[in-house]
Amino acid sequence: MDLSELQLLLDTKAAYYNQSWFVESDPIVVPHAFSKKEDVEIAAFLTATMAWGQRKMIVAKARQLMAWMDGAPHDFVTLAGDRELQRLSKFVYRTFNGVDCQYFVAALGELYRKGGGLEGVFTEGYRKGGSVWSALAWFREQFMAFEPMARTGKHVANVLKGSSAKRLNMFLRWMVRTEGPVDFGLWKGIPPAALQIPLDVHVGRVARELGLLQRKQDDRKAVEELTEVLKIFRPHDPVYYDYALFGLGVFEKRS
Repeated sequence: MDLSELQLLLDTKAAYYNQSWFVESDPIVVPHAFSKKEDVEIAAFLTATMAWGQRKMIVAKARQLMAWMDGAPHDFVTLAGDRELQRLSKFVYRTFNGVDCQYFVAALGELYRKGGGLEGVFTEGYRKGGSVWSALAWFREQFMAFEPMARTGKHVANVLKGSSAKRLNMFLRWMVRTEGPVDFGLWKGIPPAALQIPLDVHVGRVARELGLLQRKQDDRKAVEELTEVLKIFRPHDPVYYDYALFGLGVFEKRS
């Protein structure tokens, strides 16, 4: 398959999956239930944090967490006291347990009470280093600054140690991309051109089959390699092709 054929495949599949119907089958359906910007951000971040495993279970558990937060995540994180946080102590999704959940909600409250919230922290990190990687590193430093249990740190990707940061890169795609009905495009301080592909096993497998990715490990270097190749076809918005690669891997089970 030559470059023109490859681009045609990617463009066709991305256009097919970047549609409203995709929302209902994806964890992004959870933040789509909200309209207030801060509610969308917080719901998206917490959902993305739990986005590994079966998508139906991810959606079910994220919806449960939103219900436990009284269906108003921004109000909850900024106003919750000890009694409200205690409610979260029994929350469990795989290895993300009540201790982790309580810390995440309390840390989000700190970020939003300071005024900048998630957008402020990520945008500041992007401006400091001029890349999404600097944004991710800065976010982790700021988010983990409130004395968490050691175990909680594994739920926030450390890109300085080579993590692919799949879930956080997916969250940034949701917040930054503007084209199509799926992503929200709420944040203007990070350009879509700077985004990095959310690399999971499905995306990695299809990318290697198509000759887009040579590196065998699904790590930061693989993300950088694949994103640079995708920029050949769409330099202003390379992660648009996340739809094509994910769709081919999950819905069409190309292998």
